[in-house]
Amino acid sequence: MSQTATEIPLLDLRGISCPINFVRTKLKLQQMSPGLLLEVWLDPGEPIEQVPDSLAMEGYHVDTIENRQKFFSLKVCRL
Repeated sequence: MSQTATEIPLLDLRGISCPINFVRTKLKLQQMSPGLLLEVWLDPGEPIEQVPDSLAMEGYHVDTIENRQKFFSLKVCRL
């Protein structure tokens, strides 16, 4: 399955602390079909340091991480 940029769902977790942001991301990914991307917005500091690694340890694929000045955009998919 392929997605266009406008079809990628967005989960805005700015202002949400760890580990709640990881749990919400994981729950959303579990609801999605394997292979589809999810875009997640995370705050700098602990969220961007912890969430990508935690997702990778759970078997999710972190596709890209972009620094967008005041937050980070993470694209991740369920394999």
